[in-house]
Amino acid sequence: MIDVNNLNKKFCEDLKRSLLYGITDIGREILGIERKSARLRKSEFWALDNISFSIKKGQSVGLIGSNGAGKSTLLRIISGLIKPDSGVVKVRGRVAPLIALGAGFSPILTGRENIFVNMAILGVTKKEIKKNFDEVVSFAELGHALDMPVQSYSSGMAARLGFACAIFTNPDILLIDEVLAVGDVKFRAKCYRKLAELKAHDTTFILVSHSSQSILSICDTAIYLSKGHLIKYGKAAEIMNYYENELLNKGKDIEVSTRMIFSEKSAERSEGIDFLEIQFCNSEGITLDTLASGESVFLIIKCKVHFPIDNVGLKIIIRELSFESMSSITLDSSDDNFEFNLTPGIVTFKISLPHLSFKPGLYVAKLNINQSDLHVYDAIESYKFNVIDKHLIMLHSTHFQQRDWEIIR
Repeated sequence: MIDVNNLNKKFCEDLKRSLLYGITDIGREILGIERKSARLRKSEFWALDNISFSIKKGQSVGLIGSNGAGKSTLLRIISGLIKPDSGVVKVRGRVAPLIALGAGFSPILTGRENIFVNMAILGVTKKEIKKNFDEVVSFAELGHALDMPVQSYSSGMAARLGFACAIFTNPDILLIDEVLAVGDVKFRAKCYRKLAELKAHDTTFILVSHSSQSILSICDTAIYLSKGHLIKYGKAAEIMNYYENELLNKGKDIEVSTRMIFSEKSAERSEGIDFLEIQFCNSEGITLDTLASGESVFLIIKCKVHFPIDNVGLKIIIRELSFESMSSITLDSSDDNFEFNLTPGIVTFKISLPHLSFKPGLYVAKLNINQSDLHVYDAIESYKFNVIDKHLIMLHSTHFQQRDWEIIR
């Protein structure tokens, strides 16, 4: 359905130069002079650089990559909104692009009028629009707002109307660029059900999303772009795992150490208990570079005690370093009715975490050792560690649940 061969597209960072280059290129085309598209002019950069892939009929493809990777540019070229500088794109069938909220909508026209205008732009005849009109209205759930100007719509209402218009054009190819992130949970679920229905009827679609769960639940395959380059193309689960591991390895400019060692304090500088070392280990006591979802691990914390102290508790707050999640997990020995009576010397705490429940990601832990939360003896503000999905058990889950299966006859 889609063939992309040696596709290249460049943009200019400077507005004035961009206008000048545009006029020059148009003039060359009018005069039949070949454009010099193989090299970059001043202030230009490659948004897409030598991209090639093919998508078959009925295939659902996730397009992933960080901001500025070239995902939206690629969709715009496939949909025919912009021209490539070089390379060939072959598209077979009716394309319905959902690339921008409200694209093709006139703000002064009503929702009803925009349905006819938008679907006509997508290549649907007036007879087909009238046939599908009631289904579009029902899906968009606009109610009385149907006869209000679109300029009075919220972004969520515009998203519902745009999505409804696109899917009821009976497209052969559907291009979706992050527009599902705007609607409410109920509407997103409705959209995903509709996408599954279209998929069952062999509709080909490309979905751009930063949500790994969206990609994995809808798409069979995935394309990973980075700075205009095609990094990897294959099964969605493998590509998402590769992409997330790459993000972790880049570390987001954060230094991650699996083992932290602290200098000993003198008795005069100490509050009574000091952290000396923290690390994750396996059952054999070997330090783990990274943790794997579902595997058993041990958190080893070594401390120095300067004088006898009773009723000591250890508290650990773990949070995922992600803009999508602000949730945290607290491990508190006092909550578990474990308080320790410590004597002077070196003491090691060993916390067993069987079947690690964390999804893949970068995490930060804050630790303190205290006495009934009234007095904190020492604290570690930031201990960072990675979790990977080595066994591909977290593809459709946010937490790991240990389970056993059996059949009873």
